[in-house]
Amino acid sequence: MTKYVFVTGGVTSSLGKGIISASLAKLLQARGYRVTIQKFDPYINIDPGTLNPYEHGECYVTEDGAETDLDLGHYERFLNVPTSQANNITTGRIYQNVINREREGQYLGKTVQVIPHITDEIKRNFKILGESGDYDIVITELGGTVGDIESLPYIEAVRQFKWELGANNAIVIHLTLIPFLAAAGELKTKPTQHSVKMLLEYGIQPDILVCRTEHHINMEIRKKIALFCNVNINSVIESIDASTIYDVPLLMLKENLDKTVLAKLKLSGNKEPNLDSWKDFLGRLKNPTKDVRIGLVGKYVELPDAYKSIIESFIHAGASNECKVNVEYIHSENINPNNVAEKLGHLNGILVAPGFGNRGIEGKLDAIKYVRENNIPFFGICLGMQCAVIEFGRNILKLKGAHSTEMDEKTKFPVIDIMESQKKIKNKGGTMRLGSYNCEIKKNTKAFEIYGKTKITERHRHRYEFNNKFLKQYNDAGMITSGMNPESGLVEIVELKNHPFFVAGQFHPELKSTVANPHPIFVKFVTAAAEHKYGQKIKKNK
Repeated sequence: MTKYVFVTGGVTSSLGKGIISASLAKLLQARGYRVTIQKFDPYINIDPGTLNPYEHGECYVTEDGAETDLDLGHYERFLNVPTSQANNITTGRIYQNVINREREGQYLGKTVQVIPHITDEIKRNFKILGESGDYDIVITELGGTVGDIESLPYIEAVRQFKWELGANNAIVIHLTLIPFLAAAGELKTKPTQHSVKMLLEYGIQPDILVCRTEHHINMEIRKKIALFCNVNINSVIESIDASTIYDVPLLMLKENLDKTVLAKLKLSGNKEPNLDSWKDFLGRLKNPTKDVRIGLVGKYVELPDAYKSIIESFIHAGASNECKVNVEYIHSENINPNNVAEKLGHLNGILVAPGFGNRGIEGKLDAIKYVRENNIPFFGICLGMQCAVIEFGRNILKLKGAHSTEMDEKTKFPVIDIMESQKKIKNKGGTMRLGSYNCEIKKNTKAFEIYGKTKITERHRHRYEFNNKFLKQYNDAGMITSGMNPESGLVEIVELKNHPFFVAGQFHPELKSTVANPHPIFVKFVTAAAEHKYGQKIKKNK
């Protein structure tokens, strides 16, 4: 039967449950096990699709069109396996499912309560991936921190689930903090003791403790934690701060986290994990032969997590090029025609980021005009592509006031317009053009040079599109629509003929970049940025 691993967090948030879960999954996968990870979020939103990026960071989109937590991006980047709607569940969805059943009369008139109805629905979702038969081990990350009111139904569901399946079929890993008090010069275990005590009050004895720390934990501290938290000393795992998240699987391997998990689940741990390609990636990442500086122009730059997948894609592409990519965050509201050269002139490439709404749009247009005129490599994503179209329309086609109807409903030249299928939609959540769609690429274009094939798929999240009424004007003036959706005729990729690298996509390529398969657009963009800096062709990395 499928085995289950639950990862909880204590003491404080942002300890890295997602990275620990992904690292453990990577080690188990490298040992030959079929592994997946799911995230249960305690907020009442149905999904993060309607959340402001300042609230939640980026909204990650899966192949099947689910708007999910950004941790699913980590899962895919580490495992190189697509996730789906079933990999991210929120309290909102749990309650929605239960309330829908109540309205349909499925509870036969009984009083609907947190226990058993909500906890039963949580447990049902725990098992969905496991019952598919596709996985040997399902890792479930529980969002929030033990002690949070909104997390209580999940903790209770884990207690019941673990009891129902038995000790060798479901285990709990508790991620906690061992803070260092500089004044005392000591690591303190008391927060961890209290966190575990709280779990015990809820009826859960953690099987393994993963301790986040700034300093190494000596044997004396491990013994103390083991004694006061009722775990074996071998189950006290050190998780020291790392220079990159991609170090964590190797650090966990050194701490025998995977072996400990397999032993508790009564699974064979004889086969050593094959991490050669992972180590090769880390070697290239940490030993670059060149560097570039790329500007990320957006309006959520105060919170880098809003662009998490883009940043990680640059890491993958940089390693592929043996090039360190230094990303400079530039707030689009701070760019204007008078300072654009000062803001962007020192950069080797510019990425105009996705987003929604009018704020910061003019700054994005000024940035695109500058890089277009000065032959600086440019890459636009989603709204970044739409801005490239608007800028070209205004300044090359002389369509005065050209705009997107998202920002200006009365524009005389709606070069970007709402999709026909979106015009009657009122609800905001889960109603955009979401998930994977086909794209056909024209030969003898930059896009074909990037992908090396004519048929691709990419993930989308948008309501507005290139207005095909202007298609001929743009093509005739030198903006090539090099990628099109074969079913709808939607423009997927635009590029400029006479520019070293000017490519923009309506889709989100950052959502498909992984350690094993860096996205080709990011790889070629970093190559172009290096060629811009060093003034010579960069040899293709083998």
